[in-house]
Amino acid sequence: MRAGHRPTGPDARSRLADMRSLESLARVDEWPVPHAAAAVVRSDGTVAGTHGPTDRRFALASVTKPIAAYAVLVAHEEGAVELDEPAGPEGATVRHLLAHTSGLAFDENRVQAEPGARRIYSNAGFEALGEHLGKVTGIAFPEYLRQAVLEPLGMESTTMEGGQSPAKDGWSTVDDLIRFAAEVQAPQLLDARTVTEAMSVVHPGLKGVLPGYGSQNPNDWGLGFEIRDGKSPHWTGTASSPRTFGHFGQSGTFLWIDPDARAAAVALTDRDFGPWAIEAWPQFTDAVLKELGGAEDS
Repeated sequence: MRAGHRPTGPDARSRLADMRSLESLARVDEWPVPHAAAAVVRSDGTVAGTHGPTDRRFALASVTKPIAAYAVLVAHEEGAVELDEPAGPEGATVRHLLAHTSGLAFDENRVQAEPGARRIYSNAGFEALGEHLGKVTGIAFPEYLRQAVLEPLGMESTTMEGGQSPAKDGWSTVDDLIRFAAEVQAPQLLDARTVTEAMSVVHPGLKGVLPGYGSQNPNDWGLGFEIRDGKSPHWTGTASSPRTFGHFGQSGTFLWIDPDARAAAVALTDRDFGPWAIEAWPQFTDAVLKELGGAEDS
């Protein structure tokens, strides 16, 4: 990797003394989960508020994917990977894998559609992505992720565990994801144009299934990030803008960024996603955005 390409990320925790407490974050105490922690990060990297044990490690499940995607984008900017080079099943590219349009099935290396024809949410696709990155860089994916993203951002508590799948095997803390959310909103590791591309729809108009929410038409996705657009109901509630992007995980975790609100939120729990989350998460997000809007008006 290029020397000097990865500046140390902002130490968001150092700004906590200046933060304005958000009462809406206390809603996580009402969630039927053993443990939960949450934070809101403004687009300038300042922390608007935190709640719960922000240094506790949680399994991220699919919130691993946007972090993994960020490492792929670093590799792209370094010239190691082209987004439109072949990867995964025949006819697919790195871009297809990032956007869940490679045609691979959810959790197995079985092709269900031609590349670019359908939005099929695929863990197998992200695992193929990790394998491809390892081959072209000569660095195993977990180590590349550490060097490209985790170490420069100071995400010292974030690791790949178990099978080390780039689709689902990350563990992290709210403190570390504060750093990641700050980076995505004001990039230091990537050119801002690359991040803009990542949060823009790839292959617009494709139908697909959003896990937990059923068939969506369209089911818009960027490069590793789900994009809300007109989806309803949605885990980011009703107050979030159509440009909101992020990811949630089966382990009861989420990260969203709303460019219009100039803020991001992360919440980590240790209870699997289910009806409780479908009810609680949108209410949480709507309350956070309402409070942020009120703070800006005051």
